[in-house]
Amino acid sequence: MRHFLVLLAASLIAVPGTSQAADARLQALFDAAWEADLRDNPTTADYYGDHRYSDQWPDLSTAAFEARYARYAAVLAELKTIPRDGLSNADKLNYDLFAQDFERRLAAQPFKPWLYEAIRPRDGVQSASELAELLPFATVADYEAWVARLGKFGTYVDQNIALLETAIREKRTQPHSIMVRIPEQLANQIPANPEDSPFFAPFTRMPEGIGEDDRARLIGAGGRAIVEVVIPAFKRLDAFFRDRYLPAARSSDGIWDTPDGLAFYANRAAFHTTTGLTPDDIHEIGLREVARIRAEMDGVIERVGFKGSFEEFLTFLRTDPQFYYRTPEELFTAYAAMAKRIDPELVKLFGKLPRTPYGVRAIPMTSAPDTTTAYYMGPAIDGTRAGYYYVNLYRPEVRPKYEIPVLSVHEAVPGHHLQIALAMEDKSLPLFRRNADFTAYIEGWALYSERLGEQMGLYDDPYDKFGQLTYDMWRAVRLVVDTGIHAKQWTRQQAIDYFKANAAKTEADIVNEVDRYIAWPGQALAYKIGQLRILDLRREAQTALGEKFDIRAFHDTVLASGAVPLDVLTSRVEAWIAAQAKKN
Repeated sequence: MRHFLVLLAASLIAVPGTSQAADARLQALFDAAWEADLRDNPTTADYYGDHRYSDQWPDLSTAAFEARYARYAAVLAELKTIPRDGLSNADKLNYDLFAQDFERRLAAQPFKPWLYEAIRPRDGVQSASELAELLPFATVADYEAWVARLGKFGTYVDQNIALLETAIREKRTQPHSIMVRIPEQLANQIPANPEDSPFFAPFTRMPEGIGEDDRARLIGAGGRAIVEVVIPAFKRLDAFFRDRYLPAARSSDGIWDTPDGLAFYANRAAFHTTTGLTPDDIHEIGLREVARIRAEMDGVIERVGFKGSFEEFLTFLRTDPQFYYRTPEELFTAYAAMAKRIDPELVKLFGKLPRTPYGVRAIPMTSAPDTTTAYYMGPAIDGTRAGYYYVNLYRPEVRPKYEIPVLSVHEAVPGHHLQIALAMEDKSLPLFRRNADFTAYIEGWALYSERLGEQMGLYDDPYDKFGQLTYDMWRAVRLVVDTGIHAKQWTRQQAIDYFKANAAKTEADIVNEVDRYIAWPGQALAYKIGQLRILDLRREAQTALGEKFDIRAFHDTVLASGAVPLDVLTSRVEAWIAAQAKKN
């Protein structure tokens, strides 16, 4: 905290009484806050491609959390001393979004989200080895940083254990129903041979430019750190988890059954949707969307000539071998081929495309059994690392072919990669805007992009079209299930049964998804709420502009601001519509 205040004071020196002074102070505050965020979370810095802190783990001590939130309050207090009225329109928006970012952080503090987030089936210290996916491992210094980080891993694990102890004491644990997944994940981190540890993997692919002496030294140091620090730390966590945390994990599934749980859920709903919608509002929207999409699904079933009930059709899709690849290699090849098929179609729908490329990678097997079908990992800010579309190759027999087009559109292009890479490349925006995490915009755009697959010819096969509807239904079901679990006291099994009755996803995916919603309240609400807003704006533009409507210009407008709250997006698009309408 003291370091931040010294940096802030030094950076805010400007000539008083001028709009230039206000601009300079604002930019300095943005920069100081960004730097402090990176120092607080070295793993986030690595995600952004900033490796200055790659020898460290985040400090999860009580003192560190207290200092962090004190810093957030100090940032807001300083922001309020900068006269907003003297700023340019662009900086007024920057000012407002910056304020909203820190206000949202402070609003969550009373609920102590860090206690719930300390360990979840999809993420936590048990998957810390996957951080290596973000690191360059090109030089001796890169490996020395990794060795240093491994040497500090015991402290990091012990701080996680302390968080979990606090969660037990304050009754802010995750549910037992999903925590039963964790022991197997921990067991994967405690191999008999240190060279089988996922933390050792970087030493198996050292570049040729590293000399033999350095190679031997680094491999030896890495192996010793794994034997002396990493594996003993995981053994401590494993014993604590089995003996203390798992028996104390709550028997209910929803966040409602924790201190101030319903208020916390309302906070999370507002955070992720950037709206004032209540959980009841969102639940009703979900029910309407489920009914609408089901009618479209029935039309596809009729088109393929299937004779049987909706449930029998879903069973057919889940069990017929024609819809599945036999090997992980075949599945990966299909994903890579789909990405290449989509790329040339983008110019039909977008005037501006990112320069940053993306690749396709397999999800590490340390987490693949317990995670989603795919996810996206963004590029480094400085362009030194591409974006990556990660696909799950675990059990290819439960990963349908008809999901590949729609999933690729969502996670890669024109979904996450196109949107996130464009934002990161926009140097007219401050860094916090280029990396903003307004979930309803980010996930709403990706879900909206799934509809664009129609215009790119990806769903000409009726089963691929059903796959697109399955994914749309999946996000509609999320609204019902997430609110059902966390606000209406649904059980995990109720949620699974509702999901299975309405979506063609395989049972393995459905269980993983429901467990994700249980562990991460409210995040799943963002997708459909964001998509519906973008679709409404597109209809509004088409109605107002008629033949003047240009789909490429519309998309460029939606993407031009980076991630923003939905009300800001609405204002920007409606201003564009008004400007277009005035043109001859």
